[in-house]
Amino acid sequence: MTITVLTNLRIVDPSQDMDETGAIVIEDGKIAAIGAAAAKSLPAGAEVRDMGGLTAMPGLVDTRVFIGEPGGEHRETIKSASRAAAAGGITSIVTMPDTDPVIDDIALVEFVKKTARDKSSIHVYPAAALTKGLAGEEMTEFGLLKKAGAVALTQGGHAIPDSQVLRRAMTYAKHFGAVVALEPRDPYLGVNGVMNEGLFASWLGLSGSPREAEIIPLERDLRIAGLTGANYHAAKISVPESVEAIKLARKRGVKVTSAVSINHLTLNENDIGEYRTFFKLSPPLRTEDDRMAMVEALAAGDIDVIVSSHDPQDVDTKRVPFADAADGAVGLETLFAAALRLLHAERVTLSRLVDALSTRPASIFGLPAGSLKPGSAADIAVADLDMPWIAKAEGLLSRSKNTPFENARFSGRVVETWVSGKPVYRLQG
Repeated sequence: MTITVLTNLRIVDPSQDMDETGAIVIEDGKIAAIGAAAAKSLPAGAEVRDMGGLTAMPGLVDTRVFIGEPGGEHRETIKSASRAAAAGGITSIVTMPDTDPVIDDIALVEFVKKTARDKSSIHVYPAAALTKGLAGEEMTEFGLLKKAGAVALTQGGHAIPDSQVLRRAMTYAKHFGAVVALEPRDPYLGVNGVMNEGLFASWLGLSGSPREAEIIPLERDLRIAGLTGANYHAAKISVPESVEAIKLARKRGVKVTSAVSINHLTLNENDIGEYRTFFKLSPPLRTEDDRMAMVEALAAGDIDVIVSSHDPQDVDTKRVPFADAADGAVGLETLFAAALRLLHAERVTLSRLVDALSTRPASIFGLPAGSLKPGSAADIAVADLDMPWIAKAEGLLSRSKNTPFENARFSGRVVETWVSGKPVYRLQG
């Protein structure tokens, strides 16, 4: 029996309301003991490592990750995404069904799971398509998909224009206890918009997408979730009006949770500068006032989860005029470091950040993660909260390099990642 003890750690675990200096005892891939008490009586024969005052937390859980495999392996594979995730302290990811073919039947869910078992260094949980081919018309087999291992039903980056289809889908999903995770996006309003509608878009001569293109479909989704009693997750919101709509829905008894991408917490429309396509995202980057409002909502717990919204794109779809560029940015490796900007700015506490990056997403999607309680899998992220470093595209482990944080200066970095009691990443140098 192998026993490993990590000592001299600051341990932050919101699932236990823990923020204390102590040790983590790992036995057979699980947490055997943790905290200040664990540091006082170390088991005999254990391998002990002094971690020098670094910070440990439950491995991060990223619930919105786009991967090319199958069909777009040149952009990202499950193996390359897992390496990138491990470098960012992420031990569990939920993958989107926007692949070729779409993950809309049992065989493809099983393909993702088998490929992950064979090639991934972290836990990979597939989300399945809510409608066949993500076309928004015909429902998939929810019960069979969930039984096969799909942890949520989603449209990925696609909309469901037909409200009756959505009502049927949510009714069906409730029967199976499945989470319906949708990005509120109106397929018609501002369909030609390539950035946030406003003065800056006018200056750049680019067509804008209004905030109502997010708010209106969200309010519809919330009403249908209330009508059906489904578990609804607003997978990516970006404006304070969306937060207010969710708060009102909760008061009406709607079962709703929400997520915001790290990009919308740390960047704004001005970062687009002179048509920098790595900042072309969906939803588009908003104003600085919107960004600050989303940070405040996160700090207050009105927004549940932070996601990377990792969406790899190759050179052919990004090194083009801004209006023609594909949406999306990679983010697995920079998720935690970018989130620490909110900590260092004293806008969000470390406990709330870890809660939003690990504990709460695991709870929403029913994943065995997000906690370092004794008996839990030893999925651990260890970080130096003040380590200075510069993000370089060529240093990213992702196959695609479309990061909006290229050459960004960060304070804080994950230095070790453990999955089921085994180190899967250690920062070199």
